[in-house]
Amino acid sequence: MAEDAWNSRDPEKVSLAYTIDSAWRNRGEFLTGRDAIVAFLTRKWTKELDYRLIKEVWAHDGNRIAVRFAYEWRDDSGNWFRSYGNENWEFDDAGLMARRVASINDRPIAEDERKFHWPLGRRPDGHPSLSDLDL
Repeated sequence: MAEDAWNSRDPEKVSLAYTIDSAWRNRGEFLTGRDAIVAFLTRKWTKELDYRLIKEVWAHDGNRIAVRFAYEWRDDSGNWFRSYGNENWEFDDAGLMARRVASINDRPIAEDERKFHWPLGRRPDGHPSLSDLDL
C-alpha cells in the first residue's frame, strides 16, 4: 500500500498514512508534521519526473518495519537516475506512521539502463520485485 501511494505522486494522499506530528529524516532533511510532508513531497515530485518506485519489506518487529527500495526518475534536462535506499518506520497504536528515517543514494543511469517501464502510477501485478531484478 505504501508503494502504491507513493507511485500515485499525490502528496495529500501519501500524507494521510502519517500521524499529524510524524517525524521524518529524509537524507539530510528533517521534517515534522503532515503539512511539512506535503510540502516536501510536492518539491520532490516537481524535481523527480517520471518517478516509479518499488519497495520491499526487509524486516519487522512489533510496531517497527525496515524497508528497502529503489526508484527511477529523470530531471528536467532528461538525465535519468536510480535512487536506492532504506527506510525505518515506526507506527502508533492507530497504525499511522509516527517516524520515518530514510537513507538514500542516487546513481545516474543511461535511459537504456532503466528497469521500471510501467505507465506512471501503481506498479502492475506481475512486474518483477527488487529481488527479482537483483537490485
